Amino acid sequence: MISDSSPCEVKFETLSFNDVDVQIRSLKDRQQFDDPDGVAEEMGISSAHWSLFGIVWPSALVLTDTMIRFDTDGKRVLEIGCGLAIASLSMHQRKIDITASDYHPMVESFLEANLKLNDLPPMPFQRGNWMTENPALGKFDLIIGSDVLYEQAHPDMLSAFIDRHAESNAEICIVDPGRGHHNKFNRAMETLGYQCSTEYLPVQTIQGKAYRGKLLHCDR
Repeated sequence: MISDSSPCEVKFETLSFNDVDVQIRSLKDRQQFDDPDGVAEEMGISSAHWSLFGIVWPSALVLTDTMIRFDTDGKRVLEIGCGLAIASLSMHQRKIDITASDYHPMVESFLEANLKLNDLPPMPFQRGNWMTENPALGKFDLIIGSDVLYEQAHPDMLSAFIDRHAESNAEICIVDPGRGHHNKFNRAMETLGYQCSTEYLPVQTIQGKAYRGKLLHCDR
């Protein structure tokens, strides 16, 4: 967890989604970095990418808003590449069975801090390395994520990871800001036996900029 002696600066904000408010502690900006023991570096997370987990991204806001209207009744839900886990926090507030997962070593401590900030009880978290097995994670009825297809290798890696942790009749919901890899992801999922569709979301202004996102939906 970022301590008082850390060189990183944080900020606090309230995010509102219909009648759901989420208090978030995040990194001040993308220039923050604190890996004195080289833990993240050993995991393959470069200094240039270190801060990405702790930023409020537009796609995470879109995913959170989408999940407020999504049918989650009776479903066990997994958020992959959760970062600040905004969607998970809002779902946990509504007593949905949600587990957050991410590879970054700082995610869990930020999640714990944000749970306390929102006066919420503990929430399940699992380290999620898409390239390795994690039997403790289990299987889920609904798997969600936002902006998780930002490198060329991610569609194949992520589709395999999802398939390992999806129930036989699972739904997958991914918000993508248009990084160019969504068609490859859909094809990989279809090869695994899923039916996929792409919904082009209405253009909206988020964080002062036009957001043109897509909602990728797969099920089997």
